[in-house]
Amino acid sequence: MTYPEVRERLYKRKCSKEGLLEGIGMFVFGLGLKVLLANRLGGLWEDVQTIGFDSISTPLAWMSIFAFTFQLYFDFFGYSVMAIGLGKMLGFDFVKNFDYPYISRSATEFWRRWHISMGSFFRDYVYIPMGGNRRHQFVNLFVVWFLTGLWHGASWNFVLWGLYYAVLLIIEKLFLLKLLGKLPKFIGHVYAMVAVVLGWSLFYFEDITRLGGFLGQLFTPAAVTVQGGNLILGYLPMLLISAVAATPLLSAIGKKLESKAWTKWVKMALLAVVFLLCVAALASDSYNPFIYFRF
Repeated sequence: MTYPEVRERLYKRKCSKEGLLEGIGMFVFGLGLKVLLANRLGGLWEDVQTIGFDSISTPLAWMSIFAFTFQLYFDFFGYSVMAIGLGKMLGFDFVKNFDYPYISRSATEFWRRWHISMGSFFRDYVYIPMGGNRRHQFVNLFVVWFLTGLWHGASWNFVLWGLYYAVLLIIEKLFLLKLLGKLPKFIGHVYAMVAVVLGWSLFYFEDITRLGGFLGQLFTPAAVTVQGGNLILGYLPMLLISAVAATPLLSAIGKKLESKAWTKWVKMALLAVVFLLCVAALASDSYNPFIYFRF
């Protein structure tokens, strides 16, 4: 959010019992996303690093990068929801920062749904002042994404990550979006997820040599070992749960049940359980900060 938007809320904020309770619920929900999903998914990524990226099978390589993909989402989404919840407790209404980005059908749509505040900042203060869609559109996109990469860190992998999306978005605007619009929706979803997963690979590996080795494991068939098979079976349920949680399905079910008298009590009970599980997990785990605290 920009300062003018926050300044307006400074004068219009209202503290209330309802806002306090809603904010507490959002905070606990965000905490659950971080502790119960993101941290658990991070365990697979850590186990794979222990084995060594050069020694894992192709299925485990794909599964591990999908685990990192969901870990990053629930870590940052949870952090954002917690911040919005804290704002609610103090009488502020902040806009959402994520809108189910993993249901996107293109990289263009993904970046409308992911880290909305960052996208709005670069749009309003870099892209539009340079001419936006009116002139030198592709040059503007290239500059914006080069700066977006540098914003995440002064490392070559972040520059490559930014330029990767610059090229991808330019290709989509030239012809790919029209082509995807004519194809079945599931093809767009598969394309977007593969594109995003490869993007997160660039995002993670600061060592370009290690990045090349990992990408090689993704596309070079390698047999599953006993250790790798155990990891796949052990983490598969968590990945499936994460895949469902990253869609609007649970939210849609919740909205349909809002009119039921017992819904409020079930929601309170679930939040209490989530909070207790988070406390137990935090008490037993080592220090595990938010990933985006680095940026």
